[in-house]
Amino acid sequence: MAFRQIDREHWARKEYFDHYFSQVPCTYSAVFRLNLTNLKKQGQKLYPTMLYHIAAQVNSQEEFRTALDSEGRLGVYDQIHPCYTIFHKENSTFSNLWTEYTPNYEAFCEAYRKDMAQYGPNLGLEAKPNLPPNTFPVSMFPWASFEGFNLNLQKGYDYLLPIFTMGKYFEEGDKTLLPLAIQVHHAVCDGFHLCRFVCGLQERLDG
Repeated sequence: MAFRQIDREHWARKEYFDHYFSQVPCTYSAVFRLNLTNLKKQGQKLYPTMLYHIAAQVNSQEEFRTALDSEGRLGVYDQIHPCYTIFHKENSTFSNLWTEYTPNYEAFCEAYRKDMAQYGPNLGLEAKPNLPPNTFPVSMFPWASFEGFNLNLQKGYDYLLPIFTMGKYFEEGDKTLLPLAIQVHHAVCDGFHLCRFVCGLQERLDG
């Protein structure tokens, strides 16, 4: 893991970062309906496949890897990994589990399967130990779809990485659609960057 510190005084986003981080702290969220029609036709397992494609697009955009390190320094991780929730039917709780991202789809899915086999049965909030700082959160509740979703973080204005939440997919005409809520920090991510992310993600899903 490498963390490249940003020279804020010579950074193109300095004015915007200062405004939305210090003067008017601002996070925002939006919900998008992703088209999974082609993905479903291929018969791929939904959760690890979505984790892979989301992580691939996150890693392709610097603003989605911009964060504050443990000493409060602003910088960009060279790579970040998905930290995702898994549900325990036996007691209706969930755990966080993370899998190292690799650009190779099959390699990532194999790593996911190994993590699920080794750590999936563990109860408690953190199923897999040694969570690295270069992870971003992903969750899914497959029991219901949604059109709006918002996280309210009491101390979230210094958290710069994106947060993803998926709902239940559904059929609409001849399409299979999945709601995806994305929460970002305006200090590092404008609407342009968010839309570029969603368009890039949809292209990956279309294959």
